[in-house]
Amino acid sequence: MIKSKSSKIFLAILLVIIIIPMAFIGCDASMSVLGSPEVSSTFPSNVATGANINGTITATFADSVDSTTINDATFTISAGGLDISGIVTYDGPNKKAIFAPSMNLGYSTEYTATLTTGVKNLESTAMTEANVWTFTTADAGIGPTPVNLRTAANYVMLAKNAISTIPNSVITGDVGISPAAETYMTGFSQTDSTGYATSTQVTGFLYAADMVSPTSSNLTTAVEDMLTAYGDAAGRITPDFSNLGAGEIGSLTLSPGLYNWTSSVTVGSNVTISGGANDTWIFQVTGDLSIGSDFDVILSGGAQAKNIVWQVSGTVTLEAGAHFEGIVLSQTAITLNTGASINGRLLAQSRIDLDQATVTNPAM
Repeated sequence: MIKSKSSKIFLAILLVIIIIPMAFIGCDASMSVLGSPEVSSTFPSNVATGANINGTITATFADSVDSTTINDATFTISAGGLDISGIVTYDGPNKKAIFAPSMNLGYSTEYTATLTTGVKNLESTAMTEANVWTFTTADAGIGPTPVNLRTAANYVMLAKNAISTIPNSVITGDVGISPAAETYMTGFSQTDSTGYATSTQVTGFLYAADMVSPTSSNLTTAVEDMLTAYGDAAGRITPDFSNLGAGEIGSLTLSPGLYNWTSSVTVGSNVTISGGANDTWIFQVTGDLSIGSDFDVILSGGAQAKNIVWQVSGTVTLEAGAHFEGIVLSQTAITLNTGASINGRLLAQSRIDLDQATVTNPAM
């Protein structure tokens, strides 16, 4: 009997040892207590080299943070002990803090990025220590000084008045429209959430001016930056090439430089853009730009789409099956017809229309 009673007491104690921790675990789960903010990745990464002088600097968090704590006091970029001027925004759906320098960074220069302990999560818990990393910018290449897109670079497609797609298009990157409302995004069959929308056609998020802050203010800034970038590209003087090919550039090989046409430009056969990884191109087109069906813009020699800017005063049209490379800054509208594709960005001051097209963010 004594042995049986001892066994029962032992079992009771064992059950208490097991059940009490489990109860506390259950409480912790239901309370959903978050730890301090943690940075899961940065761009450029720590000690990276060859960073863009005109790119954004970003930090992605493991969990959402309080957007009001992401600002120019808590996210800074410096070189030689001096802070760099820039615009700081927070991309909630991507959990990303973004620093867009107001001016191009210097070539071959080491920069230090710092996120301070002023950054807090949604429960007002601050970072336990500052997150600091360094990166070095690329060496200068051949060609004009790169155009700084600032916060417009946060979008693969950005327009003021309308964006439409005839399904199914394939878009990689975020899409924004402002000052127009979300109803002017058509064909996406999007699903709304707080401050953004999603679509099966978009690997990324859709943003519109009538969504809650900070989306609306971020878009206002991005459109302003798009207009500034357009003015910068259009305002470059002393071109290396003027009215090349009388506006027909098919079959040509285009070396780094500033190009200017006082007329429309057409691509009636494949055209090659050839240069090194750090080389740059700016194409100024006074009229329209069109690329014919099934013709391609081809990159060679290490040339990168992120370093190619097409500034177009008129409309931009990619006919069926055409492929394009570079950043398109259009003062009016951009159209990609059936099966057309671009590795780059579409930034239009009017509208963007896609017909089963493919739009891909350029490698940064």
